[in-house]
Amino acid sequence: MGRQWLHAKRAVASMKKAQATGKIVREIMVAAKMGGADPEGNARLAAAVEKARKESVSRDVIERAIKKGAGVGDDKLTMEHVTFEGYAPHKVPVIVEVYTDNVNRTAPEIRQLFRKGQLGASGSNKFLFDYTGIVEAYSQEPKADIEAAGIEAGANEVEPLSHQQNDDVPETATGARFLTDRTALHSVSKWLSQNGWKVITSELGYLPKNYPELSESQHAEAAEFLQTLDDHDDVHRIWAALR
Repeated sequence: MGRQWLHAKRAVASMKKAQATGKIVREIMVAAKMGGADPEGNARLAAAVEKARKESVSRDVIERAIKKGAGVGDDKLTMEHVTFEGYAPHKVPVIVEVYTDNVNRTAPEIRQLFRKGQLGASGSNKFLFDYTGIVEAYSQEPKADIEAAGIEAGANEVEPLSHQQNDDVPETATGARFLTDRTALHSVSKWLSQNGWKVITSELGYLPKNYPELSESQHAEAAEFLQTLDDHDDVHRIWAALR
């Protein structure tokens, strides 16, 4: 039969890697646009750059993305931020954040994905989420006190974060998700960075207030729909009430 299947598999893996790299580069540009070009004073940018290095994104690509996002030089970022609200199968609330240079192209495509998704639908739902600051970080100290760190950093809440939840957290480290006031996001990230914590995510995001009870098959259907959304090149973040 030959090895066509193997070549096809490699092609798909290569395409997925290129897509993931594109999303990381876009995150660098967005972070630089929102918080400036200096990673020392921009925790979100520092986290994005660190992730890019782990994915072997070249230094030149990282630097160009920072300059473009920060508006340094002639090549400036012209992307628009658009938010879509809707529901995955089985009434799972979803908020999709998109960065695009062509809203007239992207908006119909995202709406079409909602229409094509089995039992999926668009519709207002932001009232089902809290819009808050989110900092994900880890300490190499296996018994680090996350509650104490949250209090010292000025976070409102803190919860454990495992390697299974975020594979940027080493298996032997102590991971935590710190929830903050939107205006305190930078100060919390800065305190953690200066006190032995490695910040891997620092952003404003939507956290579900409640999670629907789903069977295993229903969970799988909702997850498949979310993956279809995430595969769109312009989709930057997906927030869903799915554990």
